[in-house]
Order: sequence, then structure tokens, then C-alpha cells
Amino acid sequence: MKKNLKPGTLCVQAGWQPKNGESRVVPIVQSTTFKYDDSDEMAMLFDLKKEGYFYTRLLNPTCDAVAKKIAALEGGIGAMLTSSGQAANFYAVFNICSAGDHFVTSNEIYGGTYNLFGVTLKKLGIECTFVDQEASEEEIQAAFRPNTKLLFGETISNPGCKVLDIEKFARIAHRNGVPLIVDNTFATPINCRPFEWGCDIVTHSTTKYMDGHATQVGGCVVDSGNFDWDSHADKYPGLCTPDESYHGLTYTKTFGKMAYMTKLVAQLMRDLGSAPAPQNSFLLNLGLETLHLRMPQHCRNAQRVAEFLSSDDRVAWVHYSGLESDEYHELAKKYLPNGSCGVLAFGLKGDRDTAVKFMDSLQLVSIVTHVADARTCILHPASHTHRQLSEEQLREAGIAPDLMRLSVGIEDADDIIDDIRQALDKL
Repeated sequence: MKKNLKPGTLCVQAGWQPKNGESRVVPIVQSTTFKYDDSDEMAMLFDLKKEGYFYTRLLNPTCDAVAKKIAALEGGIGAMLTSSGQAANFYAVFNICSAGDHFVTSNEIYGGTYNLFGVTLKKLGIECTFVDQEASEEEIQAAFRPNTKLLFGETISNPGCKVLDIEKFARIAHRNGVPLIVDNTFATPINCRPFEWGCDIVTHSTTKYMDGHATQVGGCVVDSGNFDWDSHADKYPGLCTPDESYHGLTYTKTFGKMAYMTKLVAQLMRDLGSAPAPQNSFLLNLGLETLHLRMPQHCRNAQRVAEFLSSDDRVAWVHYSGLESDEYHELAKKYLPNGSCGVLAFGLKGDRDTAVKFMDSLQLVSIVTHVADARTCILHPASHTHRQLSEEQLREAGIAPDLMRLSVGIEDADDIIDDIRQALDKL
């Protein structure tokens, strides 16, 4: 395929180029296994001496085509789909961390990721330090240790809607000889490509805007190919020393820039198996084909809703980087010039019961756990996803007790605003 194609063209055409007489649409290869006539050829596949499909947990033509599309959209050299966004973030970190290692992460991240990093990985002997992403470079630097292996953040935080200064985080990471991993779920590559700002690895919950219709749960890890693992070989023995499970091959020596991606598939997916179903990948691809059309509509609608909320006396505060008054507006102009996403955070004047009454009065807008699809929906983290936390713990995680996360869909903006207005009128 021609190089330097625009994102809209990549959304529609990247990843699958059918040969003469083949299906124009990405086919669903609903098979666990693939037949070979030659035993030696199968052996070469298992020894990573030849590329091909032999078991769907590792590689599947449908999943592979969709992963290639996402890699093209992000400007990466390779990508791997996972069964969920949680799995994508786990794989991205675990691919270069093991027991006794440490990493640094912004505290402005999705609650599930916060728990994964702060609780579950700790049980595996991997410790993390949470930092305020607004802190100075010197303050963030103080969190680094000799055994620190990576720095992590989200382009637009969930649910706080704060914009990450990617270049600042990249400088800090590279000064310490570690990669920067950025979860780009909310912005998507339509509105931000973190690799262009110094990020090394990108993750996604493809469940969100990439799918866009709440039909499949999935994730993706994309590698830029830019981080020089061999220059920091002492930090990354998993990539830079022989892997005994593959007859002693060394990923960086054998696969070069594809070392990280190859290990991700050949070792982690082989052993842990969080692979997506081909049917799910097919549904994800349908969403990707219209991603470049939906994201501008999400942003237009969210901008109008944010402006309405910010002008209403019953609203205490609104966080949406499209507002000129927002503290992240300047960062958004730099990293997200075409718009951020359809998600905004706001709080009402009153208490937690005020937020609950408001949400219960909504008619068009649904109360759901999901976020970032075609339908407008809302969530009160303190009452729902984070209800087990005290108010002090909520603030430590960057979540105000009155925060509501509103995911603005692609319906008519006037109808969305009318529904919010009538709910406010019932307070």
C-alpha cells in the first residue's frame, strides 16, 4: 500500500490488502489451527525461524489484519491485539518488568489500571510509584530508582480528562534510559499520535472509540520501534539475553526493532493467552472504518455540552480541554489541535446525593459503566466504579467525590443538552 496515506484512508483500507479473487472485507478466520503439509515447516514456525499462522492464540489472520491497521494509524512498526484494554496495559508493562522491578506512573489513570499497577502487579513483585503528572521534572525524577523500567501515562486521563504533557514525560523517561508508555484510548490516533511526541509504546482499550458501538471488548499494544533496548541491555535482560524457551535466541539480535513485539507475542501471549476472538476483531475493524468520521462529531458535541454546563449556575466546575478556561487548554492546543475526545468531567453544586438525583433524572443519557461509544452515557465514579474508596483515597487517585464522567455520543447535540437541562431543572 502507498505510504503517507491520510488517517481516514488508513481507517478504511490499512491492514488488509486482498489478492486477486480474495474477500474485499477482512474475513473472519474462525479457526484455532492451521494446516501444513511439511513437518519441518511447522517446526520452523515454533522456533520463530519463519512467519506464519499455526495457532490462533498466537496469531490469526483476522486479528493480524486489524492489528496492522492500528499500527499504521499510530505510525508504529507492529501491534498486537489483546482480549481487553486491561490485558494490553498488563502485557505492555510485564513484557519488560519482572519480580524485583519498579516503574513510575502518573496517578491520573483509569481506576482499573490504577488497581492493576498498585495492587495486582505488586503481588507479582513489581512495584510502582504514582506521581502527579503536573509536578516538575525534578519532582518526578525523584521517583526513579536504579531498577525502574518504564514511565506510564494516559494522553487524556480517565475519568479526570487531564491532558498529559507527553514531551515532558518522554524527556524524563529517556533521561533515565527507560521507555515511555502512553495509553491513547481517549484521544485515539485520529486526534493524537504519541509517537510523534517522543512516546515509545502505545496502548489502547479498543473497547472504547475504536470499536465505538459497545460490541466487543479488546485492547492493543503498539510499538514505535524507536527505543534502543540494547543500549540499556542491563535493564532489559528479557529482550537482550537468550530466551531458553526458544533455544537461546536473543530477541534484539534476532529481530532487531521488532524485538519487543516479537517477545510480546511469542512469549507472553504464548504463556498467558489473553487473545481476542477473530469475531471480536472483525467487529473492531468495522468500528475502525468510521473512527475518523465519528471522532470529530464526538468532539463537536462535547464542546457544545461543555459550554452549556460551564454557563449553568447549578454546575460547580467542568473539565474539558476544549474550553478556553480549562487549565489544560494550552496543552490540548499543542497535542490535540483537532479536538480531544467526547468525554468530559463535571461536578454539581451540592453533595453526592445531588449527583445521584441528577443522573436518575436523565432520560436520553444512560447510566452505564461503559464510556466512549456512539451513545451518550454518564457515570459517577465515587458511587460506582470507585465506591470502595474513601474520599481521601478518591482525591489521592485524582477523583473528586462529586466528579461525574459524561461521555458525549454522536446524537444530535441539542437533544443531549435538552436532556441535561431537564435533569438539572429537577434538582
